[in-house]
Amino acid sequence: MDEQYTRCPGCRTIFRVTAQQLALKGGQVRCGHCRTVFDGTAGLVSLAPQPREAPHEEADQGPPTVTLRPAHALRAADEPASPTVPSRSPPTITPPAPTSDGDWENRFAWDKPRSRHRGPWVATGVVLLALLLAMQAAWHFRDAIGAHFPVARPVLERMCGYVGCAIRPLRDVAALSIESSDLQADAAHRGLLILAATVRNRANYAIAFPHLELTLTDAQDQPVVRRAFPPAEFVGGTADLSRGIAAQGELAIKLFIDASATTQAGYRLYLFYP
Repeated sequence: MDEQYTRCPGCRTIFRVTAQQLALKGGQVRCGHCRTVFDGTAGLVSLAPQPREAPHEEADQGPPTVTLRPAHALRAADEPASPTVPSRSPPTITPPAPTSDGDWENRFAWDKPRSRHRGPWVATGVVLLALLLAMQAAWHFRDAIGAHFPVARPVLERMCGYVGCAIRPLRDVAALSIESSDLQADAAHRGLLILAATVRNRANYAIAFPHLELTLTDAQDQPVVRRAFPPAEFVGGTADLSRGIAAQGELAIKLFIDASATTQAGYRLYLFYP
């Protein structure tokens, strides 16, 4: 069956119509867009392209406006009009409606309120994400937070009590300095050297015990032998290695070194963390 189209004289909206619709009330129909009653038969138009030089009555009315309204949106003239206030917005130029009768009124309506039920859920999700990020940062930087903010240390220790972690002293070698050092041969034991040194923590918080590297050098200051000592080998037996060097505290070091197999003229001392 050939498609027919009629134009509303009130809002110039074009509707797809059927011969049965036009025959019901002698062609009198009501526009489903602006509620104007008009003669649908007299308003029949053609959407076929027209030659430029051929005068046409439709050309004087400007290009047709096609909406997504199906044929059932065109009501009979004696049907009661919907109380909905007609929109004053200009009609949208869109392709003709598909043949299926979907709920185009609601699908393409611009004046219907949108659901706002997602707002509280989004806000709750943002808050939870922020808390999760804060907890992750506190976990990752717990040692630094405990050192720089002592008031937070009890809270961090309780948190670690639940998850099995520990708040450790910071490993900051820049906060440590070798205040003095001396390497002497033991007169009572041939080939035995005695290293004495003092390491100071210049920070206002505890610093983890460092490793100690001793290098023996020859007369040209070239390395002869090098050895690294972990804290357990030069920290006193009563010291708690997990607590580190106290803030503004000092560590006295004394080591006995067997150098009977080497000949040396000097030494170097170096602090580091592996």
